[in-house]
Amino acid sequence: MTDQRSVSVLGTGIMGAAMARNLARAGHAVRVWNRSRDKAEPLAADGAYVAGDPAEAVQGTDVVLTMLYDGRAALDVMRQAAPALRPGTAWVQATTAGVEAIDELAAFAREHGLHFYDAPVLGTRQPAEAGQLTVLAAGPAEARDLVTPVFDAVGARTVWTGEDGAAGSASRLKLVANSWVIAATAATGEVLALAEGLGVDPQSFFDLIAGGPLDMGYLRAKSELVLEGRLSPASFAVTTAAKDARLIVEAGARHGVRLDVAAASAERLERAAAQGHADEDMAAAYFASFDEKPSA
Repeated sequence: MTDQRSVSVLGTGIMGAAMARNLARAGHAVRVWNRSRDKAEPLAADGAYVAGDPAEAVQGTDVVLTMLYDGRAALDVMRQAAPALRPGTAWVQATTAGVEAIDELAAFAREHGLHFYDAPVLGTRQPAEAGQLTVLAAGPAEARDLVTPVFDAVGARTVWTGEDGAAGSASRLKLVANSWVIAATAATGEVLALAEGLGVDPQSFFDLIAGGPLDMGYLRAKSELVLEGRLSPASFAVTTAAKDARLIVEAGARHGVRLDVAAASAERLERAAAQGHADEDMAAAYFASFDEKPSA
């Protein structure tokens, strides 16, 4: 078997479009679909075929990759694609769907004879565009030759967490990782907001922690987006981060873990969205500290 695959990408938002583009650049035959067709159309210039519906998109493909909003959306779109799905096709489910949705997604895969790969990715817009994502993957060993070239095209590293996609081990690890990302983003927004409120130059804080154990590149990167007003286009949108925060809180609650920081972060993100920052980078949760927009 050659390393070239026929790949259908369902969902061409920030992440899906970048992944589809890198798949095409790697020589794979790519078919794409998005609910809003205008987000898929630019991929035609990269050699992708833009399908009119999910069934047309998956026609004859070796691998179906879903990168949609949540588990419910992924299942809905795959149901639309069902008439054209072939048994033996690999389904790479890259949506951050949470833990509870995996059972239903895996059941759909079994019903249609698909090889199911629970494969969320770690990374945002820039690593996605550069093909430098980290793929967290769980799925059957016997069909990995189908999906490995796909993972190699979109990511710099694949971390295998198991051989049963239905167990959700990759999605569990993704939620743990995202809990840290969301907590760090919330803390970044609050430290900038407190500095604003107390009349402290943020740079004096950065100078104070420079080079020490409290310093971190992520803090500085997200702070720059706020301080320089570069919140669009988003690397990871406020609404998506809020959805993930809620998935984290729900997963923790179902396993007897209370996650106060994640719950508060979800509320901050939802408040920022209500203030008009829904499509901006998640760093815009900074604005949730204020009743009115401050001069960042």
